[in-house]
Amino acid sequence: MNPWLPTSPCTPGHCARHHAPAAGRARTVARLATGVLTVLAGLLCAPLTLPLGRPARRCLTRLWCRAVIRAFGVRVRVRGAAGDGGAQLVVANHVSWLDIPLVAAVLPGRMLAKSEVRHWPVLGPLAARGGTFFLDRGRLRALPGTVRDLAAALRGGARVVVFPEGSTWCGRAGGRFRPAVFQAALDANVPVRPVRIRYEPAGPAAFVGDDPLIASLWRVAAVRDLTAEIRILPPVPAGRHTDRRSLARAAEHAVAPARVPAHVSVPARVPSPRGTAAPGRPAHTAVASDSANRPSPSVHQCASSIPASASSRRTPS
Repeated sequence: MNPWLPTSPCTPGHCARHHAPAAGRARTVARLATGVLTVLAGLLCAPLTLPLGRPARRCLTRLWCRAVIRAFGVRVRVRGAAGDGGAQLVVANHVSWLDIPLVAAVLPGRMLAKSEVRHWPVLGPLAARGGTFFLDRGRLRALPGTVRDLAAALRGGARVVVFPEGSTWCGRAGGRFRPAVFQAALDANVPVRPVRIRYEPAGPAAFVGDDPLIASLWRVAAVRDLTAEIRILPPVPAGRHTDRRSLARAAEHAVAPARVPAHVSVPARVPSPRGTAAPGRPAHTAVASDSANRPSPSVHQCASSIPASASSRRTPS
């Protein structure tokens, strides 16, 4: 992997284990089949929504995403109000592939995804038609152009959704918000809307490390009572922060309290290898991802002296 890409120390063996009541094999298989059919139905019907206006498409997107989540046996709990549909940068912590339909069910908008998603069968073309932004995470030189595209969309009145941690975490702990994407909100002079995602129980939903997608799908469907909570927090108004670093920290602190319980040991944060970025040089942005991220060797260790190689790798910030 590119050493500059953010990763988390979470692994399926340590973070996805749980003792929640099982739904039973027959119900699990039924949920998986229903979930897949619901996804396929949405994909087949998506072209029919293209002539519709933005409000109608957003409404249908919310309904479809809620149907997908419920098909897998997951209950949704929404806290807070979404407000109007004006332009804003929505930023959320990243736990699972479930985060994407969960956010889209409440705050549908144009998402930022890694470039590999564009080439996925069926889902890639659908994501492209839906206005998804694609970023080649291995090319830092592509980052300024992506930030400009995000800013242009925000100026045009769009809602843009990103996961600034740049990597999935288990939800018991979380990573730093990478600041580059927040420059788009500053350039477009729009508010930032922090969103906190939490799952009960926490383990089954975590899609981390080298966890195969099919294993994660089965684990989610196999839980008898899995609840996804999305808490819409007050927006950070445009103009309150004048630089992307302080804006990113404000959003991170808003999301963090319920994400890092006091009894959980989390890895020490390793400073950026260059400390402060050079003036005018953008930081690496986060990417909305449908796949788990390869973990570093440490798993929720609390040791301030661990070397960078044993902790989450950090991008220039």
